Amino acid sequence: MNAFFETVGDLLRESGFYYIISYFKDGGWQTLVMLLLSLVLIYLAIVKKFEPLLLLPIAFGMLLANLPLAGLSSADEGGLLYYLYQGVALKIYPPLIFLGIGVMTDFGPLIANPSSLLLGAAAQIGIFVTFIGASLLGFTLAEAGAVAIIGGADGPTAIFTAQALAEHLTPSIAIAAYSYMALVPVIQPPIMRLLTTKKERAVRMTQLREVSKREKIIFPILVTLVVSLLLPSAATLVGMLMLGNLLRECGVTERLAKTAENELMNIVTILLGISVGSTASAENFLNTKTLLILALGMFAFAMGTAFGVLFGKIMCFVTKGKVNPLIGAAGVSAVPMAARIAQKVGREEDPDNYLLMHAMGPNVAGVIGSAVASGILIAMLGG
Repeated sequence: MNAFFETVGDLLRESGFYYIISYFKDGGWQTLVMLLLSLVLIYLAIVKKFEPLLLLPIAFGMLLANLPLAGLSSADEGGLLYYLYQGVALKIYPPLIFLGIGVMTDFGPLIANPSSLLLGAAAQIGIFVTFIGASLLGFTLAEAGAVAIIGGADGPTAIFTAQALAEHLTPSIAIAAYSYMALVPVIQPPIMRLLTTKKERAVRMTQLREVSKREKIIFPILVTLVVSLLLPSAATLVGMLMLGNLLRECGVTERLAKTAENELMNIVTILLGISVGSTASAENFLNTKTLLILALGMFAFAMGTAFGVLFGKIMCFVTKGKVNPLIGAAGVSAVPMAARIAQKVGREEDPDNYLLMHAMGPNVAGVIGSAVASGILIAMLGG
């Protein structure tokens, strides 16, 4: 009987419960906080539907990484998540996500209205404003660049940039990026209304011209060549994005396009999410920098929206009222949610105003713009 109780006692002493209780003052409380935080994120993903396709795997990866004595964080060499994390560490997963995004994206509205590129570029100014702010708040230049990219509202780009510039900040940056992407319907409308007049919000835009098949095939090839030759550090993300789009548009690779859009995209999303979550151990996440990153991420996203709208106002003035400034807010990279918000806010003033396709131009330009901004930051600040 004594042997039985000794065995039970040994098992209890080797359990995670014993670790949390025994080492509560020396780190056990931090582990408990991280477990609770992971449960909150799981709740937000499932119940509130905050970017569930990636936030749920991230949250569950965080839960696994903080299970005491389980050896499931990305730093636990030999464990399952250590090996899965190599796809993040080697910057493989984000470009594969971009491949899938390329297949799902119609660049027709951007091709039909090339000036949309200017709105997508303007929305990226928030990234560089935040970069300056973060560096003034004590972040190193590389860390500031990694934090600022949250303003692009593109999760894979944020993860890719963080891995290149400040790997230790990846979990905080990833969670901030996907949280703010999910909050687009909450964050953007007040900024859009504040910076525009009722008359500007009611501007109707002429119907876009029809884009030919040839144009849609040439476009991804041309963008890959121009962007990659000008900025080689952006070639990985832009190249995979454009490959995906070429698979979509060329008409001879339907099977590949379907696989990239569905099976591959779903598999990589799971692996990316759980791998990023596995880096969110208590020592990496529970610090003042995380709070600053969350605040700066919000600032970056708000500034990106504001600069997009302000440049939209300039285009409205230059074209004598032919451009609705609201579509500038879609210049951030949250496709297609930001474009839908532009449509929604516009229809509040004029229920018969249809801005969605016009907003998709800046929106897809924002995807390219965020990848280019990432390339610039990596070229300037990377090793």
